[in-house]
Amino acid sequence: LAFMDYRIIGENEFVGLKHFKMLFSSPQISTIIKNTVVISLYKYVLLFPLPIIIALLIDNLKGSKFRKVIQCSIYLPKFLSWVIITGIWMSFLSRTGAINDIIIFFTGKPIDFLVDKRYIRGVLVFSEMWRSVGWDTIIYIAAILGIPPMYYEAAEVESATTFQKVFYITIPMIIPTIITVFILNLGFFMNAGFEQILNFMNDATAIKIDVLDTYAYRMGLVTGKFSLATAVSFFKSIVGLVLIMSSHFIAKKATGKGIW
Repeated sequence: LAFMDYRIIGENEFVGLKHFKMLFSSPQISTIIKNTVVISLYKYVLLFPLPIIIALLIDNLKGSKFRKVIQCSIYLPKFLSWVIITGIWMSFLSRTGAINDIIIFFTGKPIDFLVDKRYIRGVLVFSEMWRSVGWDTIIYIAAILGIPPMYYEAAEVESATTFQKVFYITIPMIIPTIITVFILNLGFFMNAGFEQILNFMNDATAIKIDVLDTYAYRMGLVTGKFSLATAVSFFKSIVGLVLIMSSHFIAKKATGKGIW
C-alpha cells in the first residue's frame, strides 16, 4: 500500500517511492521526527533501568507483609486506559489541581503543565513511568525467581551482605534477560506512545509532542491519505528493524549474548 496510490473504487496504481518522497519533503517532517526521537529517548533512557531497580527492591522484601500490597499497587495503573490516566493527570496538573496547590503555597504562581511547551514532555515521561514501570518489573522478578537458591546459600555461608548478593549474583544472572528486553524494546523506539500523546496533545503543545504516529493518524484517518500514512508506518518499521539487528550484533560482540 505504501508503494501504491490507493483507491477505494478501482485498481491501485503502483507509484514506487512517491509517498516516501512526499513524506520527507513535508515541511513538518523534520520537527515530527525530532519530537519522536527525543520523546522516545527520554522514555527509553530514563525509564528502562527503573523496572530493574524496583524488581531488585521487591525481591529483597521476601517474607514482608507489604510485598503483595506494593506489587498490586504498582501493577494497577497498567490496567487503566490512557483516557482515564490522562483525566487523572489533568486533574492533578491543572491550575486548580493538587500539584499547583503546593506550588502556589511556596511560590504564589501556578504552572500550566498541560499547555506549557517547556513541561509537556516531562508530563509524558512521568505519566508513562506511573503507568508502565511497575508492570515491566514482572519479567525481571520472574528472571530473579529463576536463579538457583544454592548461589545465595553459598554466599550466606561466606557472610555476603545483601548488597554483595545483589551485585555479584542477582544482576549477573539476569543480564541475559536485561539484554533481550533492551534489544526488543528498541524495535518500538519510534512509537513514542500514540495513545498517550493523542490524549495529552492540544494546539499549544502540538509543536513539541507531534510524533510520527499522530502524523500517520492525521494523514490516514483524518485526511484519507492511506498510502502516505502506510509509508510513515513502513518507515518506522524499517528503523525498528535496523535498531534491533544493530543492537543484537553489538551485544553479541560485546557480551556473547543477543536475542538468539
